[in-house]
Amino acid sequence: MSHTAHIPSHRKPRRRASKSALRAGVAGGVLSTVAVAGAAGPAQAEPVTQTIEMPTITSGLATAVAASAQATQQVALDLESQAHEDAAAEDAAKAAKKAKAEAVRKAEAEKKAEAAAKAKAEAKAKERAERASRTAARTTLSAPSSSSSGNSATASAPSSAPSTSSNATGSAASIVAFAKAQVGDAYVSGGTGPNAWDCSGLVQAAYRSVGIDLPRVSQAQSTAGTQVSLSNLQPGDILYWGAAGSAYHVAIYVGGGQFVGAQNSSTGTVQRSMDYDRPTGAVRVL
Repeated sequence: MSHTAHIPSHRKPRRRASKSALRAGVAGGVLSTVAVAGAAGPAQAEPVTQTIEMPTITSGLATAVAASAQATQQVALDLESQAHEDAAAEDAAKAAKKAKAEAVRKAEAEKKAEAAAKAKAEAKAKERAERASRTAARTTLSAPSSSSSGNSATASAPSSAPSTSSNATGSAASIVAFAKAQVGDAYVSGGTGPNAWDCSGLVQAAYRSVGIDLPRVSQAQSTAGTQVSLSNLQPGDILYWGAAGSAYHVAIYVGGGQFVGAQNSSTGTVQRSMDYDRPTGAVRVL
């Protein structure tokens, strides 16, 4: 090999001069900028001794929004509560009105029922009293009575059929016809017709049909004429039960041992034999 033969070098190749100059310029510029910035600062700057906190606008706004939302929610709750209260008050008013109406209805029904029960009890009591008085009257009539003939055996019991004619004439016939025409009508206390009667109302109307005005009640009717015995009756005579002047029932004798009278609410106006309920006495008006 030749001593002058080329031997490759192991050192790195040098960078190009242009790239080195560019890098040097950039570095110098940076250093120059730093130097200029330092020179422009205050010559004697005082050190910071306290920190002033500026108000955070975002935090205050959030607080205000939250407060507004809470107020709105409270208003909504108040309105809802008021609505519930108004609804409850309306429901309570309706319930009270309904309860009052129901109470009034029940009170009226109870009052009517009480009145009906009272009327029924009074009717039964009156009927029992009439039966008791009639029984007493029968007992009195069955006792021996005074007789001008002195025949006590004949006077001890009245005849079951009066020895009178059953043929009515004139005004008496009209009274009998009127009374018989009402048979089947209802008995109503205080009734004066034309389809419902009490005992004295029927007798008064029968006599009024021939132009005779009688007292309204049985007590007065039992003394409105001449007292006659039950064995000497004529059609049109007024029969009464109880004592004269205090009689509790009256009817009209229609002949043949029968009478027509408005008896009670159970029987109504009927035609019956005197043996069914024998009267105490009789009055003749014609």
